[in-house]
Amino acid sequence: MRKLLIFLLVISGSYFSNGSTLIQCENLDYADRKLDFFKYSDPIAKESQYVFSLEFDKNGKCNSTVEITSTSYVFCDFGIFRGMLFLEPGETIRLQLPPLREKSFAEEKNPYFSPLAFWFASANKEQLNNQISNFTQQLNRLTDKFFNQLYFRQSKEIYDSVVFLLDKEFVENQSETFNFHKTMKIKMVEAEAFRQKPEQISHLFSDISQQFWLHPSFIDLFERAFNGQLSFEAKSIKGKEIRDAVNISDITFLQKFIKTKYNVSGEMADLVLLKLLHDGFYSGDFSKNSILKMIESELFSKHANKIIKHSSKLIISKLTHLQKGMLAPPICLNTIEGMQVCTHKNSDKFKYLVFADIEMIVCREQLKHLENIERRFQKHLEIFIVLKNTERAEMKRYFAENKIAGIKLIDDGSEFIKKYKIRSFPQSYLLNENHKVEFSTAKNPLEGFEQQFGKFIQRELFQRQRN
Repeated sequence: MRKLLIFLLVISGSYFSNGSTLIQCENLDYADRKLDFFKYSDPIAKESQYVFSLEFDKNGKCNSTVEITSTSYVFCDFGIFRGMLFLEPGETIRLQLPPLREKSFAEEKNPYFSPLAFWFASANKEQLNNQISNFTQQLNRLTDKFFNQLYFRQSKEIYDSVVFLLDKEFVENQSETFNFHKTMKIKMVEAEAFRQKPEQISHLFSDISQQFWLHPSFIDLFERAFNGQLSFEAKSIKGKEIRDAVNISDITFLQKFIKTKYNVSGEMADLVLLKLLHDGFYSGDFSKNSILKMIESELFSKHANKIIKHSSKLIISKLTHLQKGMLAPPICLNTIEGMQVCTHKNSDKFKYLVFADIEMIVCREQLKHLENIERRFQKHLEIFIVLKNTERAEMKRYFAENKIAGIKLIDDGSEFIKKYKIRSFPQSYLLNENHKVEFSTAKNPLEGFEQQFGKFIQRELFQRQRN
């Protein structure tokens, strides 16, 4: 009995260790910091989903266990970097961190700032992440060295030489993830160097297992193959059939077209269709309602593949976010004076929401014009300024020195900046009395909101009087 108990304990311990990854690190630059790691929830909308955090003590040490069941890709944005990492069940990763470099003021305020991506390395040179990091460095070195021959002269001999050198240095090993990553990255070089059309790449995707759909090399090549293709095909010589099919939500026609054109089948064909519909929505070339109708159809909403089903839900949420007629999230925040105010309490007036960061000169100038707007429309309009939390004394000084109209709300943790998906400041919305969106792209104060709202309220009041 005792032997059986010991055996079960050993098996149990092995089971749990194989389902987790231990991450250890030590770097004084990161003392008392926290790094949050995320994964992609799907390969199309690419929503970030929280996975775990590394918390560093005062000496810059961290020790964290992450429960996983299979090799998983995660990433972390910190300072100017995006660190990428593969977690493997049962592994201990002694993470090596780069010298910390915070964003400059200009980088922090730039909505189009792109972090410097790199692969984390670990102390064990044989681990997957080190292999991928070394391969990526060598691939970049070779493509930089032969840049003109590859991308301008499109030399097949040089491309073959690059592949030969990579194959010689990085032979196939037991890691499916490494072999897949290597294949996808080399294919990306070929596709870009020889300007390959989507149908020259797309046949590869049907053979790719679902376990790789959330890996960055798959997402990059998938994006390269199908980005904007629905609009491209609709503008071709025979594009009328495609335009008509989209605008009447003929999903059967589009399925057949994709299978024939791109030589993909099964679940991959449905993933490609979902990608094409997602991009087509933003192109402005098709009926948005027709595209939404197809994405909401049972083909996707009841799909057997969990990634496709989940992706369709995320895309619907993304495409309908704060569109006209949608109920906007109520904002409840404290004013500078510390009194809590909610934007949805007053149902007598329209709401003008202005998201602003007063560390930016453009925001300071925009907010000064709110006085004119309030003076002209105070009978019909309520103004809310949702402020990114900055240095409180400077904030109070600015509002004390300038006569700024509106209720000033401080978004301490950027909760509502994230909910409204604000990328740049200032950004404005117009809501009706019931907190539903009237203008998802309302003009900013100095960019014509006074004229925009003036015309709108004149029509609105006239229509209501008629009714």
